Amino acid sequence: MSADNGHGDGATRRDDPMTDFSRRSVEIAGVTKTVYVAGSGPAVVLMPEMPGISPDVLRLARWVRDAGFTVHVPSLFGLDGAHPGAEGVEVVRRACVSAEFRAFAGGGTSPVAAWLRGLARRAHEECGGPGVGAVGLCFTGNFALAMALDPAVIAPVVNHPSLPLDDPGGLELSDEDARALRERVTRDRLKVLAYRFDNDRWCTGQRFAAYRALLGDAFDGRVLPGDSARTDPPPFFRDVVGTPHSVVTAHLVDEEGHPTVRARDEILAFLRERLSG
Repeated sequence: MSADNGHGDGATRRDDPMTDFSRRSVEIAGVTKTVYVAGSGPAVVLMPEMPGISPDVLRLARWVRDAGFTVHVPSLFGLDGAHPGAEGVEVVRRACVSAEFRAFAGGGTSPVAAWLRGLARRAHEECGGPGVGAVGLCFTGNFALAMALDPAVIAPVVNHPSLPLDDPGGLELSDEDARALRERVTRDRLKVLAYRFDNDRWCTGQRFAAYRALLGDAFDGRVLPGDSARTDPPPFFRDVVGTPHSVVTAHLVDEEGHPTVRARDEILAFLRERLSG
């Protein structure tokens, strides 16, 4: 198999062998998950989008690595390194009924967020620096915010958060966690960077409005025009997602000056600003 940068027709794309990442088994509170690690410098936890750690997610991970960070990519669902096809529907179904996730309204904060906070603490101890960055994508978008309940996480980036799937204005946070998060934002002057496309059906303006209502000016929600999204994403995004959605991964257009590339660069600049001290 050969690595792919995400360009070209879907039939020619290949899975990513991930040979430039070290594969670790990380046990936290009795739960063991695989985490892929690369780079040096302060830690950034980059969570995958549905349906898994795709070549596009790994491309973003490499950009984070090359920007001067130790990127940690936890395996939460799907087949690691696989090009996302229509079979990703089954991955979504399994995640929606998993005890680790709260995919629907009323479920509160997903339990996996506690494991991810433990990963952030461990990464901070190992990598040093003032704290850890957390980048969520799609199904894991809001996990970056839930992780910020831990003091180690000081640079949360919430990309096109899709949970809860049945409530466009929901936040996938328990009331207790929402209050604690608002208190931390005020106390530590935490900033939250977020992205979505303006016509994304999975992450609507209602969701960003709910974040702003909770966090006030600490929430920096940036909206890109949907017609700037890549028009030939992998089959899962074309056939299942069916809308501009993944700003810095599957729908990114890797051309200098493109709005999605500017979004990527803004995320890297945010991480540098917050983690450089």
